[in-house]
Amino acid sequence: MKLEEEENIKGLFNLITNQIESGRKKVIDYKTPEELNEEFDFNIGKKGIQMDDLLTSFKKYLDYSADTNDVKFQNQLFQGFNAPAFMGEVITALSNTSMYTYEVAPVATLMEMELVKKMCEKVGFLNGDGIFTTGGSNSNLMAMFTARNVKNPTIKAQGNRSTVLTGFVSENAHYSFKNAANMIGIGSANLKKVKVDEHDKMDTNHLMEEIKKSKERGEVPFFIAATAGTTMRGAYDRIEILADIAEKENVWLHVDGSFGGSIVLSETHKVLMKGAERADSVAWNPHKLMNIPLICSMLLMKKDGLLEWNNSDINTDYIYHENETQNYDLGKKSVQCGRKVDSLKLWSAWKYFGDEGYEKRIDTLIENATYFESQIIKNPNFELLAARESFAVCFRFKSDTGDRNQISINLRESLREKGELIINYGYIDSKVALRFVSVNPDLTHNDIDFFIGLMEKEGLLQRNITLN
Repeated sequence: MKLEEEENIKGLFNLITNQIESGRKKVIDYKTPEELNEEFDFNIGKKGIQMDDLLTSFKKYLDYSADTNDVKFQNQLFQGFNAPAFMGEVITALSNTSMYTYEVAPVATLMEMELVKKMCEKVGFLNGDGIFTTGGSNSNLMAMFTARNVKNPTIKAQGNRSTVLTGFVSENAHYSFKNAANMIGIGSANLKKVKVDEHDKMDTNHLMEEIKKSKERGEVPFFIAATAGTTMRGAYDRIEILADIAEKENVWLHVDGSFGGSIVLSETHKVLMKGAERADSVAWNPHKLMNIPLICSMLLMKKDGLLEWNNSDINTDYIYHENETQNYDLGKKSVQCGRKVDSLKLWSAWKYFGDEGYEKRIDTLIENATYFESQIIKNPNFELLAARESFAVCFRFKSDTGDRNQISINLRESLREKGELIINYGYIDSKVALRFVSVNPDLTHNDIDFFIGLMEKEGLLQRNITLN
């Protein structure tokens, strides 16, 4: 590395250090697209720029991006700063290798294998397998893809020429399943939406009715997806009952734990995932409740060897060679060729915190969600829209006058544009639901009290504006 490059790298890390140490008063310095185009030169010219100018661009990038490490960022299911994981991510970029063969990623390969083993044990897969993916959506896709091939192995080579395969998910399951049904060729119309009950859990009686109707139509049921942590309410399907149904009907059971899978790290709260050990596959995203930098997602399989069998025959001799380490070439069980190292950042954090540290972090998240819910119930200016089960609390501003939905949206948008708080919203039975998600373990009760105070003040202001 040249001396000039070393100085530039030092400048970059000074910028990073200042960002971590000082933080920002606002969770976002909100600009409209038009304003941001005025502030930031996005054009790429024929000639390059000086490194100092590039560092200035990096500074502006940070200034105008949402600070997802700030406790005031409550918008998504990923939040907070994880120092050992961040350090692992930096080293990953520095080494810049790919995960297809042992020879180019020896340490990362053994790390990934160890993490797969550990995560399978946590879920209850005694002889399982797994692979890092590019997100929970792709984990769900690969699970459905595998279930299809297991149900009808001839599809791998011949395609689906006659059989109509049907899959079943709850009406509040992640939208990625519909995309997956389209991509693997069963057709999105053959993915049946099953009703949920008042607790946002899949209605198992309705599921059995839908399976019966499918068989009467001459179709072949092949896939059921349980949700472990719905996006809005954080609800967990009754996995044990779904496992009974899947075994009876001889269909694949997948658990989408993209949001809530990390709860298995808590001895106290892992009961919500009871029955997952009977599933055929589980999706788990450590970039959510474990605070690992994006993307960090794992697909776990109960049966070892299925992932590699699921792919077409791999005879790519310019990548895969017959040698003493060929059984360690993880690329053979991935749908990707080039694949980023995601193991180091997760290994770094888990190695640092240990099982006990991560259990404490998960328990803290549940405790904070419980506290938030209790404060909302006590406050006469808010109403709880659904009982909390895990990490999410859904509520809205309460008003005897004006449009409660619009007031809640307005207070949310106003706080976001002022950079004081970013919190997301959705709908529950046509009611706007502001959604607090306890994902950042650095959050305190004082922070929660502050957030509620901010929203209450803004809600009262927006109610008065609405009336006038």
